[in-house]
Amino acid sequence: MFRAAFRPARIAVQRSTAVQQQVRNLSIHEYQSVQLLNSYGVPTPKAKPAFTPEEAETVAKSFGGEQLVIKAQVLAGGRGKGHFDNGYQGGVHMIDTPAEAKDIAAKMIGHSLITKQTGAAGRMCNAVMLAERMPPAKEYYAAVLLDRARGCPVLVASNQGGMNIEDVAHDTPEAIITTNLDFDNGISHADGVKLAEQLGFAPNARDNAADVFNKLYTIFKEKDSTQIEINPLGELQDGTVLCMDAKFGFDDNADFRQKDVFSLRDKSQEDPQEVEAAEYGLNFIKLDGDIGCLVNGAGLAMATMDVLALHGGSPANFLDVGGGATADAVKAAFKLILSSPNVKSIFVNIFGGIMRCDVIAEGIIKATTELDLTIPLVVRLQGTKEVEAKKMIKESGLKIYPFDILDEAAAKAVELAK
Repeated sequence: MFRAAFRPARIAVQRSTAVQQQVRNLSIHEYQSVQLLNSYGVPTPKAKPAFTPEEAETVAKSFGGEQLVIKAQVLAGGRGKGHFDNGYQGGVHMIDTPAEAKDIAAKMIGHSLITKQTGAAGRMCNAVMLAERMPPAKEYYAAVLLDRARGCPVLVASNQGGMNIEDVAHDTPEAIITTNLDFDNGISHADGVKLAEQLGFAPNARDNAADVFNKLYTIFKEKDSTQIEINPLGELQDGTVLCMDAKFGFDDNADFRQKDVFSLRDKSQEDPQEVEAAEYGLNFIKLDGDIGCLVNGAGLAMATMDVLALHGGSPANFLDVGGGATADAVKAAFKLILSSPNVKSIFVNIFGGIMRCDVIAEGIIKATTELDLTIPLVVRLQGTKEVEAKKMIKESGLKIYPFDILDEAAAKAVELAK
């Protein structure tokens, strides 16, 4: 993905490089991306998934067994240069026999692949993809993305495919061509052919490239994509244009109308705590500090973290309960906060608008009593049902530090964490 300028919107929190950010878009495995591309008539090398070593052998036999590539299906970049927790090197290998497919699949499936994007824990490989080995005569890059600055979808293309696009953007930015797309119609065939010519496609491949560009945008629009990245987009000697590798992202907010796409979600590739948080409608990101935070609204959450840092504190998480949280959701939020052994104090900062303070108070009381909370708890409640909430907390008899002023509350949370 062309991350430097076109990364989909996400919560921007400072954190250590070892901790991943929560991303508000669904990613799917490569074999699923190939299936989606093929369903729209986009040509790719023939590819099939396998979920056991024995199935990998059978799939390889169905291809004829020769000139294949086997790829670990893990949602992370840098698979080829990664290594598995059993010591096996590389998540992408060339194979020539069904027996070889079975042997390599056994070393991949059921093991975690560790790459530059996964952190030390890696991600579990539950499947492999076998595909025809079809070395292209030339490799290109193509991505359909939403450019917020331009206010429209764009087609980002380069004749330097098969490599890290960020490096291309840094070293030879003139090699990247960005084309504004009409939201309703995408790119016309004539403009697609012109772009293919600019990129250096051979004359017998330009119509095929233009057709691929158009179909990629059709998928982008119809499936509520946030990104479609093809790297490389391969040109064969006979003019055939193939999507050799594909990465898709889909807007989480569109899950209600993209049931077929979201049924492909592989939660084993996601942080289990973030998955649990999503089930309660919570936005949760684990950080490496020692002050647990429970806030409503992303903006207030960021401000809360800034104020804690201003007083010398370090947040243990980003946790936005949103505007529709229930008492049970608040209790779940506390459980997520307490899952970190580093937490020494908890800071609840709620500005009640849509979210009522009394609901938060009910959840606080429920969590404190049912979870046998012993960690110091600082609470600041302002807004809707504030008086009722403060009364509930006072009458609960629980040891809670109440505050009205944000600065004072943050200072106390930092003090209690020392």
